[in-house]
Amino acid sequence: MLEVILEFLRKILFFTGYFTNGSYPRPLSAAEEKQCIEDMQKGDVAAREKLICHNMRLVAHIAKKYGKGNDLDDLISIGSIGLIKGVESFSFSKGTNLATYLARCIENEILMSLRSNKRYQNTVHLQEQLGTDNEGNEYTLMDVLSINEESVFKKVELSILKDKLLELIDKTLSQREKEIILLRYGLTGEAPLTQLQTARKLNISRSYISRIETRSLSKIRERMNDLENW
Repeated sequence: MLEVILEFLRKILFFTGYFTNGSYPRPLSAAEEKQCIEDMQKGDVAAREKLICHNMRLVAHIAKKYGKGNDLDDLISIGSIGLIKGVESFSFSKGTNLATYLARCIENEILMSLRSNKRYQNTVHLQEQLGTDNEGNEYTLMDVLSINEESVFKKVELSILKDKLLELIDKTLSQREKEIILLRYGLTGEAPLTQLQTARKLNISRSYISRIETRSLSKIRERMNDLENW
């Protein structure tokens, strides 16, 4: 449940408002990319966000390999989480270029999601080697995506964050918007639903779900930006 909250916040912070029309910024030049990586590793948040933003084309390209139509938006959302993880964990010592490394992270994130579907279980390889760390040790998909046991204090902190987020959603969104966001992201403890599953549950179109979701995430982000405590 806590991981669901974190991924929901990541989506709000990094993707709301950038890609509502389905178009993506062009990839950075080699020089721009190198500078952004160096700046990010010095703590520059804007450089980190720029790397994420300008690699969303790669997410969309990979997502199209595994889905189309109603499933594509969900796969792009899932792949974007892999993109964030890839940007955050990349270093020049990986021995590969950024695009290659990010492609692996994005694809593995999508495959991890598809693993819950029996049709795709045989295509997921959790022990696939991704590269080596700074000390020369090999690491796998499982190493990158594993969720470590949180400390008691961290769990309490995230529980408080969850309560604050639900309160913000309640004050910011209409009843319909709130219902859709809670269903889509599983914020009340149930499994998150895809846009298509949400549409079927509420007996409305998937495109309508998509529009409401995009609008709702924008409203939440604007509200968070207005509050000093976020």
